[in-house]
Amino acid sequence: MPLQQRLLLLCGALVAMLMVVNKIKKDKILMVDSIFWVVSSVVMMVVAAVPELAIAFSHILGFQSPSNFVFFCVVGFLFVKVFSDSAEISLLKNRVDELTQELALMDVGDTSHTDETNGSDQDESR
Repeated sequence: MPLQQRLLLLCGALVAMLMVVNKIKKDKILMVDSIFWVVSSVVMMVVAAVPELAIAFSHILGFQSPSNFVFFCVVGFLFVKVFSDSAEISLLKNRVDELTQELALMDVGDTSHTDETNGSDQDESR
């Protein structure tokens, strides 16, 4: 891998790491989610520092070039992340629906209680 590409990959990984650290400091990302991105950044730094690892794995697994192997790994890695985020979003949507229904039932209960109270006040004044 040419030195320019290695430096570019290293800089990209460093910027990604700094962005994650910044989000963690501002409490704009959960620690669980940040671990994924920190590990991704570290892996990118390792590949940039030691490209022989990507070359060796690409030959072992039968890829024509190391870049194909790296792209395959990144796409697979992101596919897993999107799937896990999708599953989490589905659970959160269900939870929002449940909370909305509970809140609606609480509002209906409060409204009927208020109507009963208003009705009894009117009866006493007559």
